[in-house]
Amino acid sequence: MDCPTDLLLGARMSRSVRSGPDAADAVGGPSVAVLQRRTLAVVAASTLVVLAAFVTPLATTVATAADLGTGAGGQAWLLSAMSLGLAAALLVTGAAADDLGRRRVFTAGLVLLAAGAAVTATAGSTGVFVAGRVVEGVGGAAVLACSLGLVAQVFPLGPARARAAAVWGASLGAGTGVGGLAAVLLDGETGWRATHAAAAVVTLLLAVAARLLLPEAAPGRRPRVDVPGPVLLVAAVCCLLVGLVATRTGAGTGAVVALLAGGAVLAVAFVLAENRVRTPMVDLGLFRVRGFVAATLGALVTGVATVGLMSFLVTVLQRALGESLLATTLLVLIWSAVATATSWGLRWLPGVDGRVLLAGGLAVSAAGLAALTVLDTGSRAVTLLPGLVVLGVGYGAANAALGREAVAHVPPERAGMGSGANNTARYLGAAVGVTLVVLLVTAGAPAGTAAGLLAGWDTAALAGAGLSAAGALAVLALRPARR
Repeated sequence: MDCPTDLLLGARMSRSVRSGPDAADAVGGPSVAVLQRRTLAVVAASTLVVLAAFVTPLATTVATAADLGTGAGGQAWLLSAMSLGLAAALLVTGAAADDLGRRRVFTAGLVLLAAGAAVTATAGSTGVFVAGRVVEGVGGAAVLACSLGLVAQVFPLGPARARAAAVWGASLGAGTGVGGLAAVLLDGETGWRATHAAAAVVTLLLAVAARLLLPEAAPGRRPRVDVPGPVLLVAAVCCLLVGLVATRTGAGTGAVVALLAGGAVLAVAFVLAENRVRTPMVDLGLFRVRGFVAATLGALVTGVATVGLMSFLVTVLQRALGESLLATTLLVLIWSAVATATSWGLRWLPGVDGRVLLAGGLAVSAAGLAALTVLDTGSRAVTLLPGLVVLGVGYGAANAALGREAVAHVPPERAGMGSGANNTARYLGAAVGVTLVVLLVTAGAPAGTAAGLLAGWDTAALAGAGLSAAGALAVLALRPARR
């Protein structure tokens, strides 16, 4: 059941967003239903493309590294560069969307995503490829930060918005599968450039659709004056993620410690700065709202435990079991399809409390992660299928809940900030998760052998299961205060 605060926010939204459904009818534009269908279709398709672009290097890392002459350390950047752009820009673009207009920032994000994909498709060196991926991350951040705000803009609070959020959640799972499938269909072993080129073309078409079909909310009443906030946030995220990636690239211990410590200091400075300005980019008071904290925590745990582990699945199966790109990608596609179907199906159960649904998704994910500890050197990849199905159900349920909860506990005019905070937690978690999984997998004994990789995989999967279970309990404990 929606809490009184959520109902109040829904009422405020219906009055404050004049370019939404009510405005459409008032000026003789498209009907409410048509506007909702257009918005959801463009937002869901764009979210799918961002996730597809995010996972593509997971299937093509070997071919890309060989073509560009990338060393072992540089391969970490092939995987992590887009995470850097995403995590650094999500809150900034979310705040910009609330002030400048969501359609404008969303469309600009699609253009940036297309430009970054074009750069990666034509890259002649590792540095250029990584730069293109960072640009893709910034563009993807704008798309993700605006997506839920656009949905909330045209769907009133209640069952309709819950169903729309479930569709958005389904697009996250679908994008994960589509990215891997595209890599296979476009010959991931030799034609990795074609995958990025196709992403550029599709994204440009979506940018045109967004400009023509999406509604625009009135920008904020006054421009932001919070200059230190974005600068400190981007610097903190960059230091933290560069430090984490450096643990995999052979950088010296001193450099890693300096980067991580610098990121922590900058993060503290960001919090202090946000408390001092009149119009902060992030309303830190929201972290006193239990529902907002639960959604942010759920996104972080999902990123660390599920996205982090699944990001390294293809590599483990290929290196430890000698499985083909096609076989490993099909497994990821099945997991993605189950997650998509789960999120899609949950749109018909909008009355389920979002906090309970999120906790349930994390609990089921914990069971699925634990079920992935069944491999030995004589196994085939298909052995993981039951665990991946369970994990897909949990991931899909969590995505559906996060899509709803990310904007349910923030004022409607700050929906971009709520969405940006939620996605920042997810992709910061993913960056941390990938690093931890790689460290755990490669630390298996005897190191470097198939048995060692699988032993490390079991450790990483069990750690993810424990984290997801703890996250489920924490989300349940964050019960909204009675009013």
